[in-house]
Amino acid sequence: MATFYNHATLSYNGHVTNSNEVSGELLDVLSATKTAIMDDYIAGDDITFVISIVNSGATAFTDLTITDNLGSYPFGLGTLVPLTYQAGSIHLYANGVLQATPVVAAGPPLVITGIDVPANGNVTIIYEVNANQYAPLDVADIITNTAVITGGGLSSPITITETISTENIAILSITKSLCPATVTENGQITYTFTIQNTGNTAAVAGDNVILTDTFDPILDPITVTFNGAAWVDPTNYSYDAVTGEFATVAGQITVPAATFTQDPVNGNWIVTPGVSTLTIVGTV
Repeated sequence: MATFYNHATLSYNGHVTNSNEVSGELLDVLSATKTAIMDDYIAGDDITFVISIVNSGATAFTDLTITDNLGSYPFGLGTLVPLTYQAGSIHLYANGVLQATPVVAAGPPLVITGIDVPANGNVTIIYEVNANQYAPLDVADIITNTAVITGGGLSSPITITETISTENIAILSITKSLCPATVTENGQITYTFTIQNTGNTAAVAGDNVILTDTFDPILDPITVTFNGAAWVDPTNYSYDAVTGEFATVAGQITVPAATFTQDPVNGNWIVTPGVSTLTIVGTV
């Protein structure tokens, strides 16, 4: 609802006089909201947005346009766009019934045209975007996404926003290497396990990270180090020299969080993983 004001001017024989000012209320019959199905994200995530438009009036609105800024934010003298529209992902429903796919220009900005909202009815627009290389990833980072609805007889544009936040989690991966690749019987080999964390939160003891492996050929004896510090059985790990089964004790493996820096020229975010290393040296 918006208040408007108006007065008239009367001119005669070089004189000017104004009328009294009148005011009125302009009732908005079209309302809209924008919602993310999941309100957090990590790098490369697909995010689903839902725009709902409700018409409480007795007249349909036709040929509306939705312009979505895809979360653009200022950077240097320009702007960066952290979300990318996923081609072919859009669906349009009118009063719950699937409609023909509207015309979409992926942009940025994303522009959706030809939206009709029936009288005393509603439409729902669902589409997906991807968190690209310009999406900030550190703890407490956010993307504020704004869409503007125009046209179709609207007295003024309707602006809707949704904010999504980074998901504060550890994201772990592991690689295993062997040295040397060729070993003689009764020789010694080294297994190195490199655990990387590309998430913005450290993996801590409470996350109960466990690494298991079954060595074939069996190693006996073995020595184990974690990030250069000696480990002992059974405090830090368990090992069965008969079966070759190895397992770390829950909570002994921790991995620091990644660090994030933004390229000062291009604006893309660079992820430097946190790393922990487990080394096992044994005799074949």
